Amino acid sequence: MASIIEKETGQAEERPKIAGVLVRRLKKGMRLQTDPTVIYGMGSGFDGNLTRKDLIRDTPYNTYARFGLPPTPIAMPGAGAIDAANNPDEDKAIYFVSRGDGTHQFSETLAEHEAAVRRFQINK
Repeated sequence: MASIIEKETGQAEERPKIAGVLVRRLKKGMRLQTDPTVIYGMGSGFDGNLTRKDLIRDTPYNTYARFGLPPTPIAMPGAGAIDAANNPDEDKAIYFVSRGDGTHQFSETLAEHEAAVRRFQINK
């Protein structure tokens, strides 16, 4: 978990929020759906552009295609990511999307999340 938090966060203050989302998703039986796990599973095949096709490619690390945590860490987590994994926030968000500036938009509902994806990813 800490390794995913490490790769997902560009802002230290967001680590507990990311951790909270991941924990809540696991508890609900949802897929984690984190891009860094997909990228890690692609290895040297990743060209810097993550596509929808990549998100459905089944590798042991693809948390879009598989439930639960990947079989091994995807990075060496720092102390902040480890602390966040041990102390996730207790918010209600179960989705997040990159704003493209190193921060994330957190959402409680799928409708909110889809609107954030359109705003920050599709219509940027």
